[in-house]
Amino acid sequence: MRILITGGSGFIGRALSGELKNSGHEVIIATRRRNDSNDRFTWDSHELIPQDIMSGFDAVVNLAGEPVAPGRWTKERKKRILASRVNATRALAESIRNANPKPKVLISASAVGYYGPHGDEYVTEETPPASDFLAGVCRAWEAEALKAEELGVRVVLVRIGGVLGADGGALAQMVIPFKFFLGGQIGNGKQWFSWIHRDDMAGIIKYALENESVSGPVNATAPGPVTNREFSRALGKALHRPSFFAVPGIVIKLSLGELGGMLLTGQRVLPEKVLNAGYKFKYPEVGEALRAIFEKK
Repeated sequence: MRILITGGSGFIGRALSGELKNSGHEVIIATRRRNDSNDRFTWDSHELIPQDIMSGFDAVVNLAGEPVAPGRWTKERKKRILASRVNATRALAESIRNANPKPKVLISASAVGYYGPHGDEYVTEETPPASDFLAGVCRAWEAEALKAEELGVRVVLVRIGGVLGADGGALAQMVIPFKFFLGGQIGNGKQWFSWIHRDDMAGIIKYALENESVSGPVNATAPGPVTNREFSRALGKALHRPSFFAVPGIVIKLSLGELGGMLLTGQRVLPEKVLNAGYKFKYPEVGEALRAIFEKK
């Protein structure tokens, strides 16, 4: 397939691009940076992609969007987080409308934040959305992607958990206190953390591209969610560092505001749809995933 990736130079996009190329697919990356490379073209995410360019793709993967962490969610930052996702996805859907022929599939990123905070109960693709800020972003984001479905395009909404990798993602900030022998759980440590190794993140997107039976919302999380306490212990073990320093919840709330409140709650998400579709996880358990990450460094 000839595949367009927006956000292809980011943490997930780099891994996905390599995975797809290794499988024999042709990958083109849309980027804001001006360049003359044959496998990239310059795209302002608010603008339509020219018809002659969009008409040449079999599939589109949409990973564009401003990161939600780290840092506080100020009013201006919330606007950027929402606009970066909604505007880019709207422009893609409209570009697909103008394409002839049209891509057969659109894989569009979303997040497990769609479900909002939950306790110990399992969360699947059938769980309804929450009403907080991040859930609202996810609902608006997905609504734009689903417009391509009206055009006869298969749409997959990949609800992403905490992506683990050596050079970015969820681990980037988490490892810092551990390196100084100050690592440990956040708050009471009982909140669930739904994670996924970056290799499996790329693997799920590739699987969805290649299997026409996959459509609609798909949870991109490992089948073994863990509590924050369990994750902290596994991370400390992988780094050969202690994990007994706890960060009080009030400190997280005061320093990060609304984002901090989100870190103190969580969801026990299961990737029910991809498991039923036959996807085999490379790293289903968190200890194995973390060992693989830090052994490669």
